[in-house]
Amino acid sequence: MRGFLASSLASSIGVTCAAALVLPLAPPAVAASPSGANSGARPAPTAIRQAAQDSSAVPGSTQSLPLAPLTRDRAIGPAVPEQGLSRDHVRHFSLVGVVWNDPAVTLHGRVQVRTRAAGTGTWSGWQDLQTHNDDAADPDAAERASGHVRGSTAPLWVGDSDGVDVRVRAEGEHRTDDTARGARTVTAFTALPAGLRLELVDPGPQTAPRAVPPPAQSGIEADTADTADAPGDRGLGAESAEALTASAANAELAPLGAAEIPALDRAATESEQRTLRGAELTEVQRANPFIGPRPRIITRRGWGADESLRERGFVYTKKVKAAFVHHTASGNGYRCSQAASVIRGIYRYHVRSMGWRDIGYNFLVDKCGNIYEGRAGGVAKPVLGAHTLGFNTNSMGVAVLGTFGSAKPPAAVLKAIARLTAWKLGLYGANPRGKTYLKSGGGNLYRKGKNVRLNVISGHRDGFATDCPGRQLYSKLGTARTTAARYQGR
Repeated sequence: MRGFLASSLASSIGVTCAAALVLPLAPPAVAASPSGANSGARPAPTAIRQAAQDSSAVPGSTQSLPLAPLTRDRAIGPAVPEQGLSRDHVRHFSLVGVVWNDPAVTLHGRVQVRTRAAGTGTWSGWQDLQTHNDDAADPDAAERASGHVRGSTAPLWVGDSDGVDVRVRAEGEHRTDDTARGARTVTAFTALPAGLRLELVDPGPQTAPRAVPPPAQSGIEADTADTADAPGDRGLGAESAEALTASAANAELAPLGAAEIPALDRAATESEQRTLRGAELTEVQRANPFIGPRPRIITRRGWGADESLRERGFVYTKKVKAAFVHHTASGNGYRCSQAASVIRGIYRYHVRSMGWRDIGYNFLVDKCGNIYEGRAGGVAKPVLGAHTLGFNTNSMGVAVLGTFGSAKPPAAVLKAIARLTAWKLGLYGANPRGKTYLKSGGGNLYRKGKNVRLNVISGHRDGFATDCPGRQLYSKLGTARTTAARYQGR
């Protein structure tokens, strides 16, 4: 693994020098140990909190508003813990979520929001936020033990808005008590987590050049087949050192500063595999590579990631043995032309609101089948993510933008998952229709240290007790496995 990473960094530096950049690259990131220790400097928690409140520090902004107890006229009965707020006029935002102080505390209750559309003044109906945001770093990861990670709901994409109402109501639990007058049913309410805050996220304007026509697919709704705006290229000289380093992590696959990594046919992909991992390939792998053609991937620069948000440096594990499929639970009310904005919103929410080092997922897929680079460090490399609590080591997380409990995923989504996993798992010799063992880092399904047998392509719920990736998407993973294996030539 060290040889692979070292050659990658050398190639990155070579490309950077050839580009004659105005700004120098930051010092190369050093691969972390398999334990997941952070290889980059970690900002002080105080500095992160201050930056989170400073909306002028970076493009986009996060408004963090404390919730207050709600008082209601009520009939005789137990008081229900309830908090909320109402704001008729706030700075524009497009994504909402609720956070609290302790990430180990679960919110037992219901969180609802309604928002006012900017421009029209029309209020939406009340919408539920998923109260359990089950995507997380492993318990022993430096990222989770940093001291500034917060508990949170899943974020919800609401579009350009300038007003908001939120209410958080505790869940009641009925029990029967024996009294001198006989059995009596009472309702007990769990206390709400401390430090509840509403996060209103503006993803900011997209400043990186991008032209992202969705892949040619049949059966896609007309409103999803549009493209994103393509702002003018500011030139590499205007990029930050962090942005250049993130781009250089993909130097073997695309030119520095590329907005996308182009698709390759099978022959070119097999040749690239020998270049990327030649020293680690077995004789069988050399004779039968079993790797799917590389799909087109929109880079972080392509979706407009502000690289100053994340922590510096990259963290790697040893290999990629499995892929966990997620949905973001952020709703389906986005157009594909807005997908980059949705991702920037989730990125900012993960880092600024939840306290993570970067966006949690390794890849994201929109409902038109576009594939996006997630956590920085190189799409071909085993980047440690924060997506499946207990099983982030030696795996990757693929999140589909949307909510798929009752909504069926488009065919383009399943094809994108299959193409991506056929390529990335193929780099590491994994069979999409096979099984593998991962050691649990601790979670709510498997104790820490247990070797768990899992599908090479699993749903989030296979490693953690959660509804993710939604009933409808989970039921289609068998199709994705079969298609991915076919792409690999199996």
